[in-house]
Amino acid sequence: MNELPQQLVNGLLLGSMYGLIAIGYTMVYGIVQLINFAHGEIFMTGAFGALTVYLYILPDGTSMWIALPLMLIGAMLVSVGVAVGAERFAYRPLRNAPRLAPLITAIGLSLALQQAVWAFYPHAKSKIPFPQIEGGPFHLGNATLQTGDIFLLVAAPISMAFLAYFVARTRTGRGMQATAQDPDTAKLMGINTDRIIVVAFALGALFAAVGAVANGLKYGQIDFKMGFILGLKAFTAAVLGGIGNIYGAMIGGIVLGVAETLATAYIADIPGLDQFGSQSWADVWAFILLILVLLFRPQGLLGERVADRA
Repeated sequence: MNELPQQLVNGLLLGSMYGLIAIGYTMVYGIVQLINFAHGEIFMTGAFGALTVYLYILPDGTSMWIALPLMLIGAMLVSVGVAVGAERFAYRPLRNAPRLAPLITAIGLSLALQQAVWAFYPHAKSKIPFPQIEGGPFHLGNATLQTGDIFLLVAAPISMAFLAYFVARTRTGRGMQATAQDPDTAKLMGINTDRIIVVAFALGALFAAVGAVANGLKYGQIDFKMGFILGLKAFTAAVLGGIGNIYGAMIGGIVLGVAETLATAYIADIPGLDQFGSQSWADVWAFILLILVLLFRPQGLLGERVADRA
C-alpha cells in the first residue's frame, strides 16, 4: 500500500495523456459522426514535428526551457496541418458517402502516415531519443515526479480549461455545438459548417500535439508506431467517457489510466492471477474495462454529448 500514491500518480499521468488524445476523437465524432482512426498518427506526427524543431531548426545546445515552447509550436503546426489536410482531401469528399467509406479511408490514412514517417524521416526505422527537461526528480509524499510529468500535469488542465471556455463562450464554439446538434439547421442559420468541421479537426490535433510532446518527455523516445496503440487507448477513453462528450473524453482517459496502472500493479498480488499482472497485460485490462462499460453502460460514463446540453 505504500506504493499506492505513486501508482495513482502514474495512472493520473497516463490518463491525462489518453484524455488529450481522446478529445480529438470525440470532437470529430460529435460533429460529423466519424471515427477518425488516423488520429493516433496525427498524434505521432506531432511528436516528430517537435523533434524536428529541436534537431534541425534550433542551434545545438539550446536549453530545453527555451526549446520546449518552440517544440510545442512545431508539434501543433505539424499535427494541425496533417489533420486539416486529411479533412480536406480524405474525408470531405466522402462526407455523403456510406459511413463505411470514411472509416476505411481513416484506416488507410493511418497506415499511410506511419509508412511515410518510416520511409522519409531520418532514423525513424528505430526508436529516436527525445530531448528531456533538465531538473528533477521531485518528491511529493510517497510519489515521485519527473520534470516531464510536471509538464503533463500542468498542460492537461490548461488545455481542458481552454477547450471548455472555447466551446461555451466563443461564437465558433457555439457554432460547433449547433452543428453537432443539427448540421442542416445550422446551415440555415448561417453557420459555415465546413469551417466548423475544420476547426474541430484542428482543435483535436492541437491537443494531440500537446499529448505527443508530453509523451516524448515522459518516455524519452518516440517512434513511427507510437500512435497506433495510444490511438486505440484514446478511442477507448472516448467511448468510456461517452463518445461525443468532450468532458467525458478527459474523464474517461483518467479512469482508464488509473484502472490500467492499478491493475498492472496489484493484479499479481491476487492468488492465482500472478501471471496477469505484468506490464504486457496492461492493454488487456484496458480493453476489459471497455467491454464492461459497453455491457453495463453503453452510452459511457457521462452519456450524452456536450452539444445536447447547449
